[in-house]
Amino acid sequence: MSAIVDVRRLVKDFHRGQGLFRRGTTVRAVDDVSFSIEPGETFGLVGESGSGKTTTGRCLLRLIKPTSGEVRIQDRDFLALPSRELRAARRHIQIVFQDPYSSLNPRMRVGDIVAEPLVIHRLGNKAERAARTRELLDMVGLDPSTASRYPHELSGGQRQRVGLSRALALNPSVLVLDEPVSALDVSVQAQVVNLLLDLQQRLGLTYLFIAHDLRLVRQVCTRVAVMYRGRLVEVAPAAALFDAPTHEYTRALLSAIPRLAPGQKLERIPYDGSRFTRLDLREVAPGHFAAV
Repeated sequence: MSAIVDVRRLVKDFHRGQGLFRRGTTVRAVDDVSFSIEPGETFGLVGESGSGKTTTGRCLLRLIKPTSGEVRIQDRDFLALPSRELRAARRHIQIVFQDPYSSLNPRMRVGDIVAEPLVIHRLGNKAERAARTRELLDMVGLDPSTASRYPHELSGGQRQRVGLSRALALNPSVLVLDEPVSALDVSVQAQVVNLLLDLQQRLGLTYLFIAHDLRLVRQVCTRVAVMYRGRLVEVAPAAALFDAPTHEYTRALLSAIPRLAPGQKLERIPYDGSRFTRLDLREVAPGHFAAV
């Protein structure tokens, strides 16, 4: 089975402090990252804050222009597409942002927010777009009457469902889920995760699941990639990664997962970042790759 998403040697540099008489500095946020995602898979991307997870996800959609590399989605090179073709190609990959409030226009009603992708891509007439909006709201568990409300009138979980319905409006094949539940109350997180899993089964979706909640990643992801300082240090099936981590950083990261057993002491494994070296991934077990 061929990959639906294929990322090859992706690099993203940010330049800061530049001026007329200053050279400034360059920060490499994504450093030679390569991975592929199979159709119907939930591919997890984890790492601490600042590791480059979100930047990688946004580079996939060209919301941020990569410095170099190749991103192929459904065997089309996204980074080589001209603007007109890029807009059409983006129908196949959409994003659900971390903050369900700041990602929604507070001056627009929910119905207009959900229908906006249909308007941009000139799909359907007004009546057809209204019917599609009602269908999408119902699909994510919201009453169609929610269409007449504003984002500030909704709870965090409801707003995230609105963002999800907007992402589904164009029938994408791939969703980039950027910390989709981290801004929600714990009681609501499980509901949204279950909704995501249900929609994946019903619609045949492929997920790039960006998260820092490692317990959640273990529960929902089929494969997991670990990022550190913009580089992938380990990629493996979820069970193999959590049961037998190979890279020092992966072991340190997993040691931070809270234990549920009463009285069980959390034993953190320290990681000395000064000893980090840029190594290419190599296969240490079938399907298990690590930068060692």
